[in-house]
Amino acid sequence: MKITEKIPVVSKEALIPFILITSLFALWGFANDVTTPMVAAFGTVMEISAAKSALIQCAFYGGYATMAIPAALFIRRYSYKKAIILGLSLYAIGAFMFYPAAQYEVFEFFLFSLYILTFGLAFLETAANPFILSMGDERTATRRLNLAQAFNPIGALLGMFVASKFVLSHLDSDKRDGAGELIFTTLDSAQKAIIRTNDLAIIRNPYLILGVVVVVMLILIAIVKMPKRETLEEQGSAIDSFKRLIKNGKYREGVFAQLFYVAAQIMCWTFIIHYADNLGIAKAEAQNYNIAAMGMFLISRFICTFLMKYVNSRMLLTIFAVCAMTTTLCTVFIEGLIGLYFLVATSFFMSLMFPTIYGIALHGLNEEDSTLGAAGLVMAIVGGAIMPILQGSIIDLKSIGSFAAVNISFLLPFLCFCIIAIYGYRTLKVHK
Repeated sequence: MKITEKIPVVSKEALIPFILITSLFALWGFANDVTTPMVAAFGTVMEISAAKSALIQCAFYGGYATMAIPAALFIRRYSYKKAIILGLSLYAIGAFMFYPAAQYEVFEFFLFSLYILTFGLAFLETAANPFILSMGDERTATRRLNLAQAFNPIGALLGMFVASKFVLSHLDSDKRDGAGELIFTTLDSAQKAIIRTNDLAIIRNPYLILGVVVVVMLILIAIVKMPKRETLEEQGSAIDSFKRLIKNGKYREGVFAQLFYVAAQIMCWTFIIHYADNLGIAKAEAQNYNIAAMGMFLISRFICTFLMKYVNSRMLLTIFAVCAMTTTLCTVFIEGLIGLYFLVATSFFMSLMFPTIYGIALHGLNEEDSTLGAAGLVMAIVGGAIMPILQGSIIDLKSIGSFAAVNISFLLPFLCFCIIAIYGYRTLKVHK
């Protein structure tokens, strides 16, 4: 049935809860993108390889994989609101753990802090996404989720801005001499230790402030009345739901596509700094390209939400995936600033992918299956934990033939976009 203007994206009754839950999208967007530049920062200050520093993303997105299913089971037993409150609590604990991590100056402690923090994010995403889908007519569900997800890059932009202006630009370990070489690598152990202590404190501070903000949000959500999730009189077992989901080809392939989308997104945003660094651009300045990428991502989210009034979301997904394949190929084979510009442009075409794959995969599921189904899609975020390590290993090679290894490494996101394009096409022609 064609969507008309008479069907509101968000009903008046659900407006306040929608605004509050949508604010959570910005909150985890901030965490994602204040953390991404830290891969390069930790690599320098802790003097570790690109592959090892990418463990930051492994810990961050590994937390999603660990806690998504427990979060879904918690929601089945209790409610979206209780899951969100528990998620915010874990989020705050992980953020505050950055204080002792900086005191001890142990890289693994930072990894553990992020791991706990993302336990909270797993609860938030597992609850918030289907909660938003349920706040209105099913025919506008994908548009509603795209609208809510549009606020995710607002938080991400703020996270990037904080990382650029208050972290990367103040790191003594990233200061360069007149020839563009890092001064930090020429210092003795005692001098490095002083700089390391100072820089880890700078990295720590945004997370401590973030922890306070999360606590405030927790209190607000706890006191505001939320729409109650409809309870099922005879709720079947999670095993039965799981079996039905596995048999659902559109859902099963959606989880697979989501895994590769998140992998592509994290690779494009994590290693944009490395791509720029290979061109002799300092980290703080390189982060400006990340901010530009996120700006395009944000603008595209609102454009896509509007376009979905007139164009089938599955068709848009297919077209945008093909466009992203094109820009990443240009990133690989066109060297210099032009290649960097194409890498930035890729974010425009990534914008609609996560919420659209999510909405398509869950469309038509009953509430009993949708909660566990949402967990599977959140669990697919583990793609962001695995692929960056592989890309980091490629970058550590420095060069492959006549090409810089960092350029060749972007063939990985290209392959991911190929898989997403195939899923988009199949949802049009096979899973109608």
